[in-house]
Amino acid sequence: MELEPPERSRSQRRTRPIMYRFLWRIREEWKLLGFFEINHDHESYQLSCMLKEGLKTSIQHAIDHPVTTDLRSESEFTAVHKHIHEGFEMRTYAGPIFARFRQFLGLVDLEYQKALSCEAFYLQFISNSKSNADFFLTNDKRFFLKTQRKREIRFLLANLQKYLKHMERYPHSILVKFLGVHSIIVPQEKKKYFIIMQSVFYPHERIVERYDIKGCEVDRWADPAPDGSEVIVVFKDLNFGQNVICLEQQRDWLVQQVEVDTDFLKELHVIDYSFLVGLQPLHEDEQLLNKALANIITRTTMSLCCPSCPSSTATAQLDDTEGTAHIATYANQVISSADPQSKLSPESKATLQNILELYLKHRPSTEIDLETSAHSETFMRDVLAPYLFRGSSFEEVPSSFGDVDGAERSHIIRGPSLVDSSFLLSQNRRLLPGSRNPLHVIDGPDYRYFVGIIDFFTVYGCRKKLEHLWKSIRYRGRSFSTVHPACYARRLCKWVEDHTT
Repeated sequence: MELEPPERSRSQRRTRPIMYRFLWRIREEWKLLGFFEINHDHESYQLSCMLKEGLKTSIQHAIDHPVTTDLRSESEFTAVHKHIHEGFEMRTYAGPIFARFRQFLGLVDLEYQKALSCEAFYLQFISNSKSNADFFLTNDKRFFLKTQRKREIRFLLANLQKYLKHMERYPHSILVKFLGVHSIIVPQEKKKYFIIMQSVFYPHERIVERYDIKGCEVDRWADPAPDGSEVIVVFKDLNFGQNVICLEQQRDWLVQQVEVDTDFLKELHVIDYSFLVGLQPLHEDEQLLNKALANIITRTTMSLCCPSCPSSTATAQLDDTEGTAHIATYANQVISSADPQSKLSPESKATLQNILELYLKHRPSTEIDLETSAHSETFMRDVLAPYLFRGSSFEEVPSSFGDVDGAERSHIIRGPSLVDSSFLLSQNRRLLPGSRNPLHVIDGPDYRYFVGIIDFFTVYGCRKKLEHLWKSIRYRGRSFSTVHPACYARRLCKWVEDHTT
């Protein structure tokens, strides 16, 4: 065997770390396209450091004083916690209320604290937005920090109870999720208010287009970014044109949820909110997984007519260990024998097997009309949804089967009553995708869509009524954003209906 010369071997060992560092740097720079790091040279660096320090202390207070009941007292909505730091003061508004809401969303405060106070720099979104507000993102791009006017903060806190009731009534709402309200006071500077939100466009990788839709035409065009620009252009209504959001079976769910959410905003008497849409092409494996799910469950249901196949009655006669093993074996056979699934990754096959096992353990005894409902969203909701989600208020909604622990699984396996199932369906729940942002993600046949409704702070008061009168004269015959809340909500719903298939 021929040995390498020692000099050559040492040279290769030296160049490998250099090459790895170069590739790592390229990868990190690619991930930051469209973002600025708020580093030591950035004008907002000192503010970002104060935010991190203040938020770490504020969230630690929530961790040290956990909420112990679902009951919300009036004093919690008006609570203000002050923390004095060197050079600034941080105030947290309605802290216990937001802590409970984060629990409801399944957020762990330790992870939330880590994201908001980590040593890595905050990021600034480079977009074509005309907003005067300051936007910061955590380094993992999961949470937005946005400065707000004092009157907007007052409006949010005054309507916080209504907002939470709506989110509890419709846990799969696409309204943006508010996670905290704070202010920071620096001597001899103006007091800054800001809110923390979940990012609708998370995770942002592979999102190729972003749209901000208001359902009108005046000032609703955005020029594309020139070649080589790092600006992330958020397009508008006129850019979207006659394109469509292809959702197939999930279209009805989205149309209904937009109607429910805009009805709530109409009650708040607000306008000028936006329907966000992000487009991310699905990989072949993701497309196969989506197409496979309904087909496999349909085949399983039909196969269960065979006496030799496991059913809720048959497995009931076995002990827990034997029944579980029998179901797991059968589920594996179904998936292995399904032709379209041969191209699926091991992770996708595992997801399907988990779904099948859960379904088989508590399959409804009632017969299902396979001809009319096997491939429909109604079938998925009627058969699966009652067993995937819990009906009690302010509890975590599992985003995927991998997130369900033993206690939750035993709770689900017991199965709800018909009243529970009816209640869940009345909440317009859906089968959530196995995504890191499931409440704002809907998979179509070719694209993964990120959807959400944001910026609902503009009240239709006297000033906006005068603006409506002026625009009616200036833009006669054209649609614009300043209209009555009922008209605004109806128009946005119409846009979603017309641009979805």
